[in-house]
Amino acid sequence: VTEVLGWPDTPGIDMLSIVHKHGLRDEFPEAVLAQAKAFGHKVTEKDIEGRDDWRDLPVITIDPHDAKDFDDAISVQKTQHGWHLAVHIADVSHYVKPGSALDKEARERGNSTYMADRVLPMIPRELSNHLCSLMPGVDRLTQCCLMKINQEGKIRSARFTRAVIHSGRRFTYEQVQDILMKPKEEIAKQFPDEDKTIIAMLHEAWRLASLLRKNRFQNGALDLDMPEVSVTLDEKGKPTGIEKSEYNESHQLIEEFMLFANEAAAKLLKNRSQTTIYRIHEDPDPDRLNAFAELARLHGYKPGDLTNKKHIQQLLDKAHGTLEEHAIKIGLLKSLKRAAYFQDPLGHYGLSKADYCHFTSPIRRYADLIVHRGLQKHLGNPPKKADRVPGPGEAAQIAQHISETERTSAEAENESRRLKMLQYLHMCSLEKDPPVFNTVITDVRHFGLFVEAIDIMTKGLVKTEDFPGHETDWRFEANLVQFSGPQGKKYKVGQQHNCIVANVDMERQMVDFKFAK
Repeated sequence: VTEVLGWPDTPGIDMLSIVHKHGLRDEFPEAVLAQAKAFGHKVTEKDIEGRDDWRDLPVITIDPHDAKDFDDAISVQKTQHGWHLAVHIADVSHYVKPGSALDKEARERGNSTYMADRVLPMIPRELSNHLCSLMPGVDRLTQCCLMKINQEGKIRSARFTRAVIHSGRRFTYEQVQDILMKPKEEIAKQFPDEDKTIIAMLHEAWRLASLLRKNRFQNGALDLDMPEVSVTLDEKGKPTGIEKSEYNESHQLIEEFMLFANEAAAKLLKNRSQTTIYRIHEDPDPDRLNAFAELARLHGYKPGDLTNKKHIQQLLDKAHGTLEEHAIKIGLLKSLKRAAYFQDPLGHYGLSKADYCHFTSPIRRYADLIVHRGLQKHLGNPPKKADRVPGPGEAAQIAQHISETERTSAEAENESRRLKMLQYLHMCSLEKDPPVFNTVITDVRHFGLFVEAIDIMTKGLVKTEDFPGHETDWRFEANLVQFSGPQGKKYKVGQQHNCIVANVDMERQMVDFKFAK
């Protein structure tokens, strides 16, 4: 025993055990908290000196409904020759200085970690949720990327500058989705007090974003976005239900603008030979792509030459909206290398970009903070004294470290969500009238069927002993990857079946399903 965290049934202890298992930091040292609190709660006149004043611009944020750390804001203006796009990013580098207690802690953490029931922020909440967060109705310091984009969606110019903004409106993704998709009459009723110029700006923003998105896929980018499923919790961390968030137009709008700003930052830093940290995604190994091609064939697709990215995207397009889409995307992701941080611009395979870095989330990623510091010398209005930027050797060390912290956080986040999902499904298995899940068979083995519950994106097993009739009525045909049973009935990959939860083994983290009657 190295540490006693509490009794197993204590609220939150399950998540705390995951935090400690992965060596995550769940408390800030006093020196770090004191430094964060010393900045106070407001942007001062001294803070604003030398910055562009854009407090009168129509600036908005779009984030999840439960977000508190607002890194980014946008404003879009239609012009005669195209658009002016401004991406405003929280200027964390104004507060977190190289070598300070805040900086050392942020560097050690590498990133914020988003567990199922809590956030472990990279910087204290006094900054992450307040002074740096681009909340509406208050002055906030930013680094901004100002882009002029032509009618074809090509960037004509990009410049970076320090500014002060005053966000006029905080939107959720759900609200923006309604505004973009619903008729004007419905929007007028739903948002009676909304400024019509803001509504118009959102529609213009989507016109621009959809053009950028179309161009990106034509240039060889891969569409790997998937819906997310989360378990809703009560105040004690007990599961209460399931929430599924679709990756729709409102998300795509923000994604395209952030990708554009990230690429612009990387190009500027590379052109100025400024040491920084890039986001890279190396080409996949041919053997892994061949294994993915076999999976695609198993699902009835003709994959073509997967060394050609256009063939991969064509396969994804064919699978879009089908039952196999999730399995195909997961299979592709497993065949690709993991994106990482690196001191040289090696390109990004998935995004099909030669130069790419992370600029848009400095509240929650240390890589972005390094990029912001690197940009300071090259801003339209640089500070009197630019922050120290790491040299090539130190940048390489930081890149390796934050790639590792990112992986660790992802493992902890996935484990926490998986555990809450298992707790929810265990509750389902005990109900008199258990919920029925639509499942799809993803694999067939001699001992049963691997299925995935589509709406909750959770895998489990239907054992042969739970097949209809008697277990001996069914014959496993390995060469056809299927079971054959009475009256010509078959179970094979791709079939849909309604199932209920039979059992959840919390220790082994396994779910058993059985067919619903």
